Amino acid sequence: MYAAETLSEDEDNGTMPDNVASLSEAVVGHRIVSVETGGTGRWGNDRTVITLDNGKRVVLEGTDDCCAYTELTSFLLHADKVDHIITGVGTTNGFNTWHIFADMGDVLELSVGWSSGNPFYYGYGFKISVSDLSD
Repeated sequence: MYAAETLSEDEDNGTMPDNVASLSEAVVGHRIVSVETGGTGRWGNDRTVITLDNGKRVVLEGTDDCCAYTELTSFLLHADKVDHIITGVGTTNGFNTWHIFADMGDVLELSVGWSSGNPFYYGYGFKISVSDLSD
């Protein structure tokens, strides 16, 4: 549904496509039950939690390392499409808009701010983890 984005090797060292692949691996084939923001992760950065129909939580934790960072600035959940099984994750606008989509269109859109900073001395990209609801 979305063409794979590529950035120059001066802009990204593969971190952003790797993040998209990790998120895709976690959510494809499932439905979104809820999306919540708030709280902080292990390193004190903001977190967004996507709860799936299989009882898993997918946590996107922003990063901040000197001049490099990745943050979820906002999201839009299309409630009319949450009953559809996710078929993929794509990006547009230089990895600034992420699309979690189903056959009927976007289920969830994520607005992402990011910078590799002084390439590639500092870390950036989301820290993505998957856990059971009981954890």
